[in-house]
Amino acid sequence: MKQNKGVSLRYSLSFKQKVISEIEGGKYTINSARKLYGIKGGQTVQKWIQKFGKLHLLNKIVRVELKDEISRLKQLEKEKKELESALAQAHLKLIVLETVIDVAEEELGIDLKKNLKSGSLTKAGKEAKYSKVKRK
Repeated sequence: MKQNKGVSLRYSLSFKQKVISEIEGGKYTINSARKLYGIKGGQTVQKWIQKFGKLHLLNKIVRVELKDEISRLKQLEKEKKELESALAQAHLKLIVLETVIDVAEEELGIDLKKNLKSGSLTKAGKEAKYSKVKRK
């Protein structure tokens, strides 16, 4: 089965089932069946087995862990969730505090963030408070 440029090979269902049954029967390995029938693509036969065959022929990943490793993993996942929750709460608190500062700036008519950096907040705050009282 030689493949030319621009030509796509399509395998019939009966051909796929024949190849799978020969592999499952132990007549051929996946690689030897690919070479024998000229099947291109490294994953083609594996996909056929997943779709039409018995999955016991494909490699599986088995993870072996000790009991304390499993409990440690669960503990770390729990800590991660707690930290994510604490971070979300801190973000919410930051948003609330920034909103309070913005509202206070509008009410007092001063730039609190700028005054906090320069250290002249008490003087500016008193002036704004007195000017607000006079406005009423």
